[in-house]
Amino acid sequence: MNILILGSGGREHALTWKLAQSKKVGRIYIAPGNAGTSMLGTNLKIDPEDFEGIKKAVADNGIGMVIVGPEAPLVGGIHDFFLQDNFLKNVPVIGPGKSAARLEGSKDFAKAFLTKYKIPTARYRSFDKTNLAEAYQFLKTLEPPYVIKADGLAAGKGVVILDNIGEAAREVNAIIDGKFGAAGKKVVIEQFLKGIELSVFIITDGNSYKLLPEAKDYKRIGVGDSGLNTGGMGAVSPVPFADVTFMEKVKTTIINPTMAGLKSEGIEYKGFIFFGLIKVKDDPFIIEYNARLGDPESEAIIPRIKSDLFDLVEGVAKGDLGKRDITIDERFNTVVMLTSGGYPGNYEKGYEISGLGMTDECILFHAGTKIADGKLVTSGGRVLAVSAYGKTIKDALAGSYRNARLVEFRDIYYRTDIGFDL
Repeated sequence: MNILILGSGGREHALTWKLAQSKKVGRIYIAPGNAGTSMLGTNLKIDPEDFEGIKKAVADNGIGMVIVGPEAPLVGGIHDFFLQDNFLKNVPVIGPGKSAARLEGSKDFAKAFLTKYKIPTARYRSFDKTNLAEAYQFLKTLEPPYVIKADGLAAGKGVVILDNIGEAAREVNAIIDGKFGAAGKKVVIEQFLKGIELSVFIITDGNSYKLLPEAKDYKRIGVGDSGLNTGGMGAVSPVPFADVTFMEKVKTTIINPTMAGLKSEGIEYKGFIFFGLIKVKDDPFIIEYNARLGDPESEAIIPRIKSDLFDLVEGVAKGDLGKRDITIDERFNTVVMLTSGGYPGNYEKGYEISGLGMTDECILFHAGTKIADGKLVTSGGRVLAVSAYGKTIKDALAGSYRNARLVEFRDIYYRTDIGFDL
């Protein structure tokens, strides 16, 4: 079967890399892809939110399945677009419909869902222009720091954590006044939870699910988790504190009630669910849902899936995922993200990348790369993910860092303390 993967980052390169290993997969197309995906399949210059362009690509290339990497096309309703089109309706889309994607697309919807189905999460309230005057009163009921979230998608920048109640109130007003555009028509204020975070993933056909490897990612730009938030500077899988007892709690208090809640709401969910969790003392709480795999977590968890990934996505498409098997590599996998200097702020693109041929015993997943004039150059903030295995976290990180030091491009930057807290 020919498949189309939507997206252009490290997550999409990891999906392409894994699916290319399946005997069931014919040609792989990636829209728009990057230099790494072009080595495994065919890149198509199509925006993942250009649904008509995607329809044409499906027709022109005999594509039998579409796998959606990023959140925007899911929240925008690509799955519904396929179901409503006579030509496309029999082409399965791996990724939830618009109604189900609200788990990520609307913080207000997600928090109301969590509360309704008694899934452990932080206390919260939502505000818009009609009840904005009550926001300050609610802030006074919370202990600092204060967590302020834009309701909709804001390119990973819609969450602000502030220690001062006055600054928090001003931030609420700024969001409502358009700081994040349409994403900020509503604001969610919630209690701050203190603990250690991790990411848990499942793949589901709407009835049954398979638990994928968990991971811990590192969002801050600076050493010691300092500085601005990024898309992710590295990841570790498995997570040592997520032992059998803890993961059983995750299943019984979070994953199973989520699946039951979706069924109760009449929402069919086909695809991946990302549970952004925090361990508070010994218990898991959910911070957020994502309607897709994480990045850079994908570059750590996908290499740990030993079984055929296409077999699982086929199970989603056919609705028989419960009959499929998943086998996980017990080794650790760690990811160190190589970024452009200045990221997540302003940075330059187009710098030549060298040293890739010197690396060994690692997988280099491309994120912000392209081929220009026959040369591999930088084309994004996050450039390459250096993924390595090891019997221990220490061994895996040694592999990631040894190879990271071999790659060169102007103004290269990476964190030197991934996994430091584990």
